[in-house]
Amino acid sequence: MNLPADTTLPPIAADGALPLAELGLIRAEGADAASFLQAQLTQDVSQLDAGSARLAGYCSAKGRLLASFVVWRPAPETLELACSADLLPAVLKRLSMFVLRARCRLSDASAGQRLLGLAGPAARAWAGEHWPTAPWRVTQTAAGRLTRLPEVAGRPRALLVQPAAAPAPELPALAPAAWQALEVASGVPRIVAATVERFVPQMVNLELVGGVNFQKGCYPGQEVVARSQYRGTLKRRAFLLRADAPMQAGQEVYADDDPGQPAGTVVNAAALPEPGQGQLALVELKLTALAQPLRLGTPAGPALQRVAMPYPVGEAG
Repeated sequence: MNLPADTTLPPIAADGALPLAELGLIRAEGADAASFLQAQLTQDVSQLDAGSARLAGYCSAKGRLLASFVVWRPAPETLELACSADLLPAVLKRLSMFVLRARCRLSDASAGQRLLGLAGPAARAWAGEHWPTAPWRVTQTAAGRLTRLPEVAGRPRALLVQPAAAPAPELPALAPAAWQALEVASGVPRIVAATVERFVPQMVNLELVGGVNFQKGCYPGQEVVARSQYRGTLKRRAFLLRADAPMQAGQEVYADDDPGQPAGTVVNAAALPEPGQGQLALVELKLTALAQPLRLGTPAGPALQRVAMPYPVGEAG
């Protein structure tokens, strides 16, 4: 097919529930769990309450993202962090190295908990009065803890965390492609194994979606992240791009004016669910490349087309 000339996100039909095998869950328990994570993450979790969830990043000393999380606090001395399952073991091992004498026990809680993605009017109706009042608010339902996510293309979305033995919601089966397309279209980055240490948080818009707190105390890479924010103009950002060819995280993108080096990297990608819609990706790009024709994989690769972002992104380079 030929890509249409418009840059509007095509409709994404999604209605129902889906187990999210691509996500895992780390649990931090103990009197020092919050203070320990406060010193490790880009987000202020010290004041996190049971009714809220927050995005957060975990950086190397060079300010490069090792993981991204959605963080909850189901109990005063317990926090849970959802992240990509393919990098959970390495992240859990690294975090555990720094616990030292802190009264904090870290564990992989994935086996005992089920994470489900909910989307569409059926999910909204199922939750009823328990549907959270705003994105990143958390409510307790009979089925588990429900975190509302930002809407995409008019579709309500949420994450449900429930005991693995609990019955799943009585909802239609949600197609994995539809959920993945909504996730990419949201513009909220998720670090996976293929993109570990590739990005400073601002390069993937993490602070624009609420994942970085610049008023909190120190954490690994904090000086680099702060310097990127306050000294000079940011040179790279993430944008939505569409292609006829399959795309995957970690794949390089090239601009026609500088074929000798990559202009960016695919952060997350998914096939749009309807035939003929192609593929959608969140792509980290040099701002100077935005005015150029963009290619996937090689300087002669498939053409890429920009798609409107769901939130403002500064484009001055």
